[in-house]
Amino acid sequence: MSDQPTPDFRPAKPLTDEELLHAHEQITATEKDDGGSYKLLPLVLLFLFSGLIFFGGTYLNLFSGHFSPKIFDERNLPHAHEDPNALPVKIDMVAYGKKQYESFCHTCHQPNGLGIPGAFPPLAKSEWVQDSEERLIRIVLHGLNGPVSVAGVTFNGIMPAAGPTGAGWSDDRIAAVLTYIRQEWGNKAGPIATEKVTEVRTKDGTRKEWTAVELEKIP
Repeated sequence: MSDQPTPDFRPAKPLTDEELLHAHEQITATEKDDGGSYKLLPLVLLFLFSGLIFFGGTYLNLFSGHFSPKIFDERNLPHAHEDPNALPVKIDMVAYGKKQYESFCHTCHQPNGLGIPGAFPPLAKSEWVQDSEERLIRIVLHGLNGPVSVAGVTFNGIMPAAGPTGAGWSDDRIAAVLTYIRQEWGNKAGPIATEKVTEVRTKDGTRKEWTAVELEKIP
């Protein structure tokens, strides 16, 4: 151990109030006074990162698919597990057609297929739905304009086209919704194939809406 005495930095005598005030003034005089000003950079960064967090949360809410593993699997290579000899997946046309009907057609023709009296004709037990495939396909492809008699009641309006000149539905979509309405609400007609819709569309090409008189000439 060292025998040197520990330095004593205490003043020889206590400082008076005036001496303490003078020492404080000397210390503060060396410090730069910023005049009470503030820098905007931290505030700007706060708003920037808050905006990024808000954008990220909104993006995930819209496009995350609720984080379902069925939406996207980044570890699964395209076609990595497909059997090249496997048959293509078969679509349930009735279920697909029902979904399309409930999305677009039910507003006018109603969920029960009974339509709206005086405005939109019924599809349930309608001769236009259950009889000629080609007539029905043309109505949906190109539309129907003018008076038409359905189950003994006359309706006069416009059925908009769902084909290429109208809503732009695919042949699959049209075939599915027609197959559905021909087998729903007591209707007992057969399904309509996509190939049949394609055949009629190719044969007729682009045209205006049909009238009931024109359609009645088609077998």
